[in-house]
Amino acid sequence: MQNLRKIGFGGGCHWCTEAVFMALKGVAKVEQGFIAPQGDTDNFSEAVIVHYNAEVIELKDLVAIHLDTHQSSQNHSMRHKYRSAAYYFKKQDEDFLKSIMTEFQKELSTPIITAILPFGRFKSSEEKFINYYFNDTEKPFCKTHISPKIKLLKEKYAKHVSTIVS
Repeated sequence: MQNLRKIGFGGGCHWCTEAVFMALKGVAKVEQGFIAPQGDTDNFSEAVIVHYNAEVIELKDLVAIHLDTHQSSQNHSMRHKYRSAAYYFKKQDEDFLKSIMTEFQKELSTPIITAILPFGRFKSSEEKFINYYFNDTEKPFCKTHISPKIKLLKEKYAKHVSTIVS
């Protein structure tokens, strides 16, 4: 029986984030859209909700992949639209996420800016943007911005990459 859990991730364009997590073994579903944190439920930014089988891929691996596939240590002028965050749905995940981030921070020379926030609200993207990358990998945006992230997955996280990625 599948042990499905969910986590939200934001940090860059949700087309990119969606493609990264759709490319992984153990990810059953990725919802692309906008997430607002609890307590600030009108403050949406681009993000995804990842439904994953914890028996196939661990939360620690998902966090590592998320940190590696967006600018997790860099503030920029578009952070309001692309908030770097991990959104938890269960309170017990908050402490686990904090410990994972602390562990990963030890390996980096620059501070991780990825916030750990309680999930508040979700708004789905328009249907025409869902599965953006895998519907046409040859689009210029896909080739320029998403394909390099998929390449990184195949090089650094090969054991987690699904067969949907050739």
